[in-house]
Amino acid sequence: MLPRCAAPVCHVLLLVLCLSAAEDFDWTKNDRSSSFYYGTFPTGFSWGAGSSAYQTEGAWDKDGKGLSIWDVFSHKKGRVLRNDTGDSSGEGYYKVKDDVSLMNELKLNHYRFSISWPRIIPTGIKSDHINEKGIQYYNELIDHLLENKITPIVTLYHWDLPQVLQEKYGGWQNVSIVNHFNDFASLCFEKFGNRVKYWITFNNPWSVAVEGYETGEHAPGLKMRGTGAYRTAHNIIKAHAKVWHTYDTQWRGRQKGLVGISLSGEWGEPVDINNQKDIEAAERYVQFYLGWFATPIFHGDYPQVMKDYIGKKSTQQGLGSSRLPSFSSQEKSYIKGTCDFLGIGHFTTRYITQKNYPASRGGASFFTDRDLAELVDPRWPDPGSEWLYSVPWGFRRLLNFVKAQYGNPMLYVTENGVSEKMQCTELCDDWRIKYYRDYINEMLKAIKDGVNVRGYTAWSLLDKFEWDEGYSERFGLYYVDFRSKNKPRYPKASVQYYKRIISSNGFPNQREVETWKRRATETCSSSNQLLAAEEQRSTAANILRLIHDPLTSHMEMVTEIVVPTVCTLCILLSAVFLMFLLRRRN
Repeated sequence: MLPRCAAPVCHVLLLVLCLSAAEDFDWTKNDRSSSFYYGTFPTGFSWGAGSSAYQTEGAWDKDGKGLSIWDVFSHKKGRVLRNDTGDSSGEGYYKVKDDVSLMNELKLNHYRFSISWPRIIPTGIKSDHINEKGIQYYNELIDHLLENKITPIVTLYHWDLPQVLQEKYGGWQNVSIVNHFNDFASLCFEKFGNRVKYWITFNNPWSVAVEGYETGEHAPGLKMRGTGAYRTAHNIIKAHAKVWHTYDTQWRGRQKGLVGISLSGEWGEPVDINNQKDIEAAERYVQFYLGWFATPIFHGDYPQVMKDYIGKKSTQQGLGSSRLPSFSSQEKSYIKGTCDFLGIGHFTTRYITQKNYPASRGGASFFTDRDLAELVDPRWPDPGSEWLYSVPWGFRRLLNFVKAQYGNPMLYVTENGVSEKMQCTELCDDWRIKYYRDYINEMLKAIKDGVNVRGYTAWSLLDKFEWDEGYSERFGLYYVDFRSKNKPRYPKASVQYYKRIISSNGFPNQREVETWKRRATETCSSSNQLLAAEEQRSTAANILRLIHDPLTSHMEMVTEIVVPTVCTLCILLSAVFLMFLLRRRN
């Protein structure tokens, strides 16, 4: 996670805001204009929403599914906030028809989801066993999408590595996993490729490498500072290239599909636009983030700045070679060009300034290798995730950077959205409406700049398990009541707003757009009432359960009853009434 701004830093940033901005847009210049652009997207632009298997499916041990590293990681106490797990999550495994109907209501053109590797190959090793029930589930999902004229965009790896591969080989640290991943991908092409035409090999490999093998915040929870992330990324890039070549030589002729990768990219803006060191640090931030993976895939090798900085630090630490692995000449040729389209996941922006970290063998890390500091403006909205600030202008700049760096490839925005972190349920999510409005508008400006963006994926369709944050944060367009056994879904106001963007294919004119938020808010008010009524029924059921179970602890009563999920007086009165009844029993 990225740190919040410290007080002294905030004063610096307030001064930065006084600097003038360039009038003509250029990603190398300092334009932070907030003017809104009214217009529509190109004909055929694809609108969608997304999810991932572990975050939404549940059914963690049902129908022959094997263990994933996230199953094991989340079951260890203290790894996930409040010890939440994805064991049931939103029960998407059992709600295919219901969830596709939500997509149909939104009028989505595409739906992005991931296939759980251990659900179809329980051990991760194809020769061991193939789980036909897992294949049946994904067949059902794909078929229902197509029946509703929704294009499936399928991610092969969204972080849920089979646990056997982690235990037997060390996971992504071991190059042997490349062949196992290729076997898994080939099985997916064989079983689903006659209907799936858009494949994503990896989602945000930066997080897999850094948070899984460097900081240990994510599964498998390893802290191999200074080396683990680089080895992991090296093998992921090789695995991506191998899968692309497998599809290209064995399946493309018959199936006519495309294979890409989804990379997360946050924009880095120099704190001082007149300071060359800050300018270089800001570009270095983006290169160590997005360029780490995109540059080998488009140009055949790591960014030169990564090779220079990590090599220099390694030498200073007394190492005989760089901690950043190298590709052979043959590997460079094999990797270069293995991308039919590039997926971009983007959420936020940072101010960047130069900061030197002394090289020491014990203190080596991915973060100190970059020699920079990340800062934020305290006035940026941050309604949910600690790391996620709303900075729309950074999105346009990042998209133009990709255009300039990688030859204007075909782009799909594969993740973009905002969370909330609230005690009380709130379906009238005006902050999410503003986020989508402003970020989508910046994307429209980028298309007017000539960036080749073909589609947009709102993240996410549903509230879901948010990795080490558990269920404390919600990204969904639809609210999921995780306390209820049936996990019902309720539309937030942003559903209606996004639906209008889709139906209008953009922002046609000021008068029409200004009515969208009002209409969306009117709709969510009635949904709030329905949800409140359901929560009251749930609370009443819990009250009866506690009354008939005298062994229930006081702590359970507090967490399940007194802490309301909907801030209504009725629920608070119910809790007080419960206390009265329990005291009378005693």
